Amino acid sequence: MTEKVQKLLRDSKTARWIALLIVAITMFAGYYLTDVLSPLQRMLERDLKWDGEGYGFYQGSYSLFNVFFFFLVFGGIILDKMGIRFTGIVSGAVMVVGAGIKYWAVSTHALDGMTWHILFWTFPAQVWIASLGFAIFGVGCEVSGITVSKIIVKWFKGHEMALAMGLQLAIARLGTALALSSSVWVASSFGHVSAPVLIGLILLCVGLLTYFVYCVQDKKLDKSLAAYNLQESIEDTEEEFRMKDLWAILKNKGWWYIAILCVLFYSAVFPFLKYATNLMINKFGVDEYYAGLIPSLLPFGNILLTPFFGSLYDRKGKGATIMIIGSVLLILVHFLFAVPIFNSYFFAIFLIIVLGIGFSLVPSAMWPSVPKIIPEKQLGTAYALIFWVQNIGLWGVPLLIGWVLDKYCVTGTSITAAGQKVTEYNYTLPMIIFMGFGVTALLFAFLLKIEDKKKGYGLELPNIKK
Repeated sequence: MTEKVQKLLRDSKTARWIALLIVAITMFAGYYLTDVLSPLQRMLERDLKWDGEGYGFYQGSYSLFNVFFFFLVFGGIILDKMGIRFTGIVSGAVMVVGAGIKYWAVSTHALDGMTWHILFWTFPAQVWIASLGFAIFGVGCEVSGITVSKIIVKWFKGHEMALAMGLQLAIARLGTALALSSSVWVASSFGHVSAPVLIGLILLCVGLLTYFVYCVQDKKLDKSLAAYNLQESIEDTEEEFRMKDLWAILKNKGWWYIAILCVLFYSAVFPFLKYATNLMINKFGVDEYYAGLIPSLLPFGNILLTPFFGSLYDRKGKGATIMIIGSVLLILVHFLFAVPIFNSYFFAIFLIIVLGIGFSLVPSAMWPSVPKIIPEKQLGTAYALIFWVQNIGLWGVPLLIGWVLDKYCVTGTSITAAGQKVTEYNYTLPMIIFMGFGVTALLFAFLLKIEDKKKGYGLELPNIKK
């Protein structure tokens, strides 16, 4: 007798984990390029004549097009209408183009000595062009992120979804860790800040090529789904995404709680990492050459802990509770960073490790919770809207912190051995601002848990169906 049960490709552990690994390589490259200049603030100020506000503007420009031109929202709609393969290839290509512009801006001498005034800001031309490239790259990277999230839902539905999302985040943040820990060394070895950016550009090209390999796997999965539905006489009754679904998402209170929790939590972590290297130098007295190593411990911790907490959510549930605990740790860490008497670099290492635990808890539960609240046909747009709200923080907070540092936190200047002038800052006020984001995030984590009890989304229930 012939086998009557058609096995889906995603039911194969090997197939679904290989698919995850392939797309994770693309995000690894994206995360590396995102933070490749974060440890180099002092070099940029010293060698390219940037200042704190210009550096903050550049870091915030990542989200510029996503926030003000809604490119990320459009990307989510395109994802739901055009599919994973098309959206992934286009977003990967956009990342490469943006990274290429960014590399040219920080490597060329054609812009030396030029200063441009645009709207309310006056910055060196290199700041403006690098920011343009970073903004273009940010569109591609964020759309790639929501595409990968939908890929994981597609392949791991009914399986280890939270673990898969955790592992994908872990591999991606390995790129962040590599950038934070190696950029100063690479830039110093090659004698220019552009060298690590070039490495990031090469990695992105490799990531784009690997995505073409994934597309082959995705086509095979679609064929297996079609064969299974035909054999089981299952009719696809789910309608395609329509614009009215956008309103349905925006009316969902649970979605709003996750989106606001997301922007608050990420605004207290990612912008912090942009300034963390300089914090280690100014408050904890760590040598510039090694200062990036301490912040790099955070993403390294994510590599181990995010999959662990994701697996815990898959098997035991308690997603909303996990987000509450992560928010509490966030508040504690930034409060202790703000206390002036705690200035030992050993203490800084301890706080970064604790922050890494908190940063592993919240994303490991937050992203797998979205499919419990939003129908699958709306997932691309729902993730895109969350990323759009998140990008408001990723744009505004670095700009805010850069302005606060220049306005209220300058403590003086120092002269390096090479006779170069370096600005020194007191980071107490920025840490208090980050702590405020954590307190507000905790409030919305509690509101999400209350809403889950009312609506029965199942955020406290396991993801794996037995």
